[in-house]
Amino acid sequence: MSHSSETATQDPFKLWKNLLSQPSKSSFYSPNFMKGILAICIFSALPLLYFSANFHGLISRTASCPECSPAFRRQVIHEVVNSGRHDNHQRTNISHILFGIGGSAASWGQRRHYCELWWRPHMHRVFVWLDQKPGDGAPEPWPDTSPPYKVSEDTSRFKYNCGDASRSAVRIARIVKESFELGLKDVRWFVMGDDDTVFFTENLVNVLRKYDHNEMYYIGGHSESVEQVLTHSYSMGYGGGGFAISYPLAAELVRILDGCIDRYADFYGSDEKISGCMSEIGVPLTKELGFHQMDIQGDPYGLLSAHPLAPLVSLHHLDNIQPLFPDITRIDSVKKLIKAYESDPSRALQHTFCYDMSRNWSVSVSWGYTVQLYPFLVTGKVLSIPLRTFSTWRTLSQEPFTFDTRVMSSDPCERPVVFYFDGVKDVRNQKTLTSYKRVIDPNMGMRCEREDYTAAYLVKGFNVLAANLDPRVWNKAPRRQRCELMNGSDQQDGVLHIKII
Repeated sequence: MSHSSETATQDPFKLWKNLLSQPSKSSFYSPNFMKGILAICIFSALPLLYFSANFHGLISRTASCPECSPAFRRQVIHEVVNSGRHDNHQRTNISHILFGIGGSAASWGQRRHYCELWWRPHMHRVFVWLDQKPGDGAPEPWPDTSPPYKVSEDTSRFKYNCGDASRSAVRIARIVKESFELGLKDVRWFVMGDDDTVFFTENLVNVLRKYDHNEMYYIGGHSESVEQVLTHSYSMGYGGGGFAISYPLAAELVRILDGCIDRYADFYGSDEKISGCMSEIGVPLTKELGFHQMDIQGDPYGLLSAHPLAPLVSLHHLDNIQPLFPDITRIDSVKKLIKAYESDPSRALQHTFCYDMSRNWSVSVSWGYTVQLYPFLVTGKVLSIPLRTFSTWRTLSQEPFTFDTRVMSSDPCERPVVFYFDGVKDVRNQKTLTSYKRVIDPNMGMRCEREDYTAAYLVKGFNVLAANLDPRVWNKAPRRQRCELMNGSDQQDGVLHIKII
């Protein structure tokens, strides 16, 4: 090989050093020198070219998704920038998740609105798995606003020994297998849900990022009603609330699933059958508190107003509970919550409380949902326990639940004055200002005529200022954030101002 060929293929940094050390009689514009400069330029430009290609792809994706929240756009930009730095260890993002939604052709017309609240056609890989092709007895054709569908394989050959219960449990249990066998690229997680499940996908991504997708993980949540977990299991991820299975675990599950379905033919639900298979594989459920099966009846207010210290991931059974906000429909109430969530996904429903010691007032905040005002002092231990505004799933009993609850007194002088989320706006320096106004909710009882309550009733609303919550906070030891009343007893317009710190 000639000397000139060797020079052109040297490491550009070594070539630069050698050229600088040559005697000054060498021409500055010598061929060797110019080849070195060219090599350095090419070497330096590669990362820029990589980022440029990804950035143009990002612009295309976000431009074709005008309905995506500003927070989601910022997150995708952050991921693209980091992917250029860590190409071999790219962080999990929404494109690495494949959703399998259990539905039916006959009921999709009534249920589809929940899925359409969170599905973004240019962002999410979602298939709705049906029992038959739409049009074969379905009340209407498949809507353009719904995710694409797949028709499940025939499952009549499998055993099912649950009497009059629906055999659809067998078909839905096999969704993970049929999803896996699609052979789609770059799938790290398979997430299962029902057609009435609402996913908060940015929080779901942040939860799954905590776990190594190359390991076997089975992630989800329990039922809220003890009678449900006693009937089914404490060790399974409840399917309506959704559960996630990492790719290696899905590969192992697919291998044995059909046999499991027959071995657990007496299990009622698809999620219970999946759990039986997981027991055989030897992988336990990793519980995440943000998956909500919502196995409750009545008003979910108490549960959502004292949300556990975890990001909100999912809500289920929304047709079986009262609307999240009074005086509007179920769908509109979820839209209202999503409006707050889109402004600051990690902070949605995050609970905090503070005190006005000059008046002995206690204030409890569930961000993006509600503020409670007690015109007396209530300990933090009590405020962190959900009010029992709901009953159990099966028997409509007052207890027990799989978490602590406290009685919602019938005495109006022991109840909080309640304010509901009214709106949100972004302010400078990555902060939001949420507003809450008092709504006379008939479920919350009559007025209290005591003097301290009379003063509390003069409060017309709350404004809550908070910095956007960094999703990386969920990778740290959990701790509730604090709040403080900014204007104490000096409110002029009947609106109290709170800052979360």
